[in-house]
Amino acid sequence: MTDDDNRSLMDRCRELGLRLTRPRQVILRVLGASEDHPDVEELHRRVVAIEPGINIATVYRTMNILAEHGLIERHSFADGRTRYETAPETHHDHFINVETGEVIEFHSEEIERMQQKIAREHGFDIVSHRFEIYVKPRR
Repeated sequence: MTDDDNRSLMDRCRELGLRLTRPRQVILRVLGASEDHPDVEELHRRVVAIEPGINIATVYRTMNILAEHGLIERHSFADGRTRYETAPETHHDHFINVETGEVIEFHSEEIERMQQKIAREHGFDIVSHRFEIYVKPRR
């Protein structure tokens, strides 16, 4: 995520009337710079490297507020940890490496078309979905 995306997240917070305290600004900056899908403990570790006085409860509260306002997405992959990412502008799906826990984002128009087709065949319109594929490296 770029600095422009990070500013956009801060701007979106302002537009929603959310207070941007110093701790929240640091959390948003760290989240915006994350290229992975960190859990709260990892976010906290990164945040205190910048601002040592921020406690983990502040990170939890901030993530809950951001999720309630649709600014971030929560993911619960097979490892049981809730991970976060800034709500994407465009839809994407995830590969989860079962050996390393790495999360890789991807987008496939073909998969999206197939999902729409299957939903229509069953008499539904898709309003939201998540698609996670658990993978391991080929040997």
